[in-house]
Amino acid sequence: MAQQLSAAKEPTAQQIREQKVYKQMGVTDAEYELICGFLGRDPNYVEIGVFSVMWSEHCSYKNSKPVLRKFPVTGPRVLMGPGEGAGIVDIGDQQAVVFKIESHNHPSAIEPYQGAATGVGGIIRDIFSMGARPVASLNSLRFGSLKNDRVKYLFEHVVAGIAGYGNCIGIPTVGGEIMFDESYEGNPLVNAMCVGLIDHEKIQRGVAKGVGNPVFYVGPATGRDGIHGATFASEELTAESEAKRPAVQVGDPFMEKLVLEATLELINSGIVVGIQDMGAAGLTCSSSEMASKAGNGMELYLDEVPQRETGMTPYEMMLSESQERMLFVVLPEHEAQAKAIFDRWGLICAKVGKVTDDGNLKLFHKGEMVGSMPVKALVDECPVYNKPSKVPAYYVESASIDTSRYAEVTDLNAALKTVLSAPTVASKEWVYNQYDYMVRTETYVQPGSDAAVVGVPGTRKALAMTTDCNGRFVYLDPEVGGKIAVSEAARNIVCSGAEPLAITDNLNFGNPEKPEIFWQIEKSVDGMAEACRRLDTPVIGGNVSLYNENAKGAIYPTPVVGMVGLVHDHDHITTQGFKADGDVIFLLGETKLELGGSEFQKSVHGVTEGRPPGIDLDVEKTLLGAVLKSIQSGLVASAHDVSDGGLAVALAESCISGRRGASVDFATSLRADHALFSESQSRILLSAKPEKAAALREALVGAGVPVAELGRVGGSTLDIRVNGRAVVGSPVGELEKVWKDAIPCFMQ
Repeated sequence: MAQQLSAAKEPTAQQIREQKVYKQMGVTDAEYELICGFLGRDPNYVEIGVFSVMWSEHCSYKNSKPVLRKFPVTGPRVLMGPGEGAGIVDIGDQQAVVFKIESHNHPSAIEPYQGAATGVGGIIRDIFSMGARPVASLNSLRFGSLKNDRVKYLFEHVVAGIAGYGNCIGIPTVGGEIMFDESYEGNPLVNAMCVGLIDHEKIQRGVAKGVGNPVFYVGPATGRDGIHGATFASEELTAESEAKRPAVQVGDPFMEKLVLEATLELINSGIVVGIQDMGAAGLTCSSSEMASKAGNGMELYLDEVPQRETGMTPYEMMLSESQERMLFVVLPEHEAQAKAIFDRWGLICAKVGKVTDDGNLKLFHKGEMVGSMPVKALVDECPVYNKPSKVPAYYVESASIDTSRYAEVTDLNAALKTVLSAPTVASKEWVYNQYDYMVRTETYVQPGSDAAVVGVPGTRKALAMTTDCNGRFVYLDPEVGGKIAVSEAARNIVCSGAEPLAITDNLNFGNPEKPEIFWQIEKSVDGMAEACRRLDTPVIGGNVSLYNENAKGAIYPTPVVGMVGLVHDHDHITTQGFKADGDVIFLLGETKLELGGSEFQKSVHGVTEGRPPGIDLDVEKTLLGAVLKSIQSGLVASAHDVSDGGLAVALAESCISGRRGASVDFATSLRADHALFSESQSRILLSAKPEKAAALREALVGAGVPVAELGRVGGSTLDIRVNGRAVVGSPVGELEKVWKDAIPCFMQ
């Protein structure tokens, strides 16, 4: 076999060993020797390139697998868990919901428009490669302070990239979340989620079955964009990262629309044996994973790969991450039918290989075999590392911080406006007004409420969906913060009238080779896994994004939770806005002195310290069950999770959304500023028609939920009393202006 490729600039196998070229690709000395053992010789340049991307953290999860095994991944509704392009959950009537979240953090840091756009495109392909029609997109974004010009540039262009791709392809972007904190400067987080619908009998798997079956490439021609994108995502950003701009892919949403429709037509024809999108690591990952899952091998004839640039080498073709490409397998007798479908859509459909029985991925180019690697070694035999873990000094020190020591804030009107105008809390209309969230006309609840809601066509069912994570909470106590991330997502789903089904997660952390960072990962997953078990929301898939660091250190640990819930009947759909004057307002749950990691602590006192709010998962479970039952019984007019900014912000948002005022009196043993801005967990703000208020209270108390009647909806002012003393009295229009103007003012 050839040990040297035709490209003169590519080093020989001997040079790769002697000059340790493999280290430039993220392969360690020990890993290199392991690769040599699998091959029985030194790898050539294309082979070490293939191994380097398949053994990167982004593709192999070699540093995170031991932790990921802690997640519950099964349940009575789970049809497909982790391991495929996306997870699938049954929603009854032989229908299912398909969803997943993935990151495009590092590409977005250096090329924000394309980084974000291709993140959206990639996650959409994960959904339709399963046979599902994408029905909605969401995102979870993190940026530094908007006082920083570079941050404003990244924010503006990431949002434009998401809008540009989603709007063009015709999939509504219906929800998400954005947090701003100095921790993310230089390393923004761009997590994209997509949700699709499928009938059970159309579910596909990325598997290359049937020895001798042809392998087809579909989509635009391959270029040099995105080479080593997977390894780029598996290392820290540095001052030199800008030089890796070519590792950022370029997207074409119009092409993806064609690929989507053609692929779904192919799947509906019933002739597909296996199909997978070419995402991270491109042709390398799709071919080797499909072969591995079938226990087979594959031959690829690289001269047949459509190429948009001249002189491309096997290395470049295998590692390119050019977008909008798919790989699929059919029976030989269905070749003509498959080609005819793609011809009708004006798409390239090239036969580039075949399934074999020898367990190897073999690459041929210009009449020579230029690579031969055991598929199992590429996919299943990457070394798994149990990284050392160490409790960070900051965590130990923060235990002794008294977050009640701050001087009392007496001007609570001003404090409320300060918190409402904080970019993390402020209206995100500047963002979602750039998104087409009504395309396909099934969006029942638009961005801006607790969760988005999208209808299931032809039924009275709907899907509620949200993304959630408070990185400050996770930083201050990763295990508790992990529990809160799952619980808050479930609270948002229930407040929309839906039963929580399952989650997909995107674990965004710093460098796992630092023991303090690995401790954050471990403890966060411990908390998330416990919450998933208690709330019956298994993890059906997700993504790990590590090495998120800047010059000052790691980002806040940010394990984003994407959750989907089932609205059993349209009549149950609930939103956060107060509905009618005279409605009775209730606060569910207990309010404690818990300011650690709160928006009030950050915006008013200028610090993030101490411990986050505590959470009792049994209390949370009881609350969610009681509220969902009350909504389904028709007792609830509005529902809103009490989270960022505490009770004062929840009341203001419900007033703003409902375009009406409220008058409340909160009886509490806490100081007024603590009572209004504490972010204690397991709290929900409800309103009910006067004639239903008694029945609602009775139902909640009977379920064991603490209930406090706060007051009534009405007027045009938010009037808040604490223990009978007036502390807030602001016109709703004034609060709305502060809330809505905050982000546009920064972006002028």
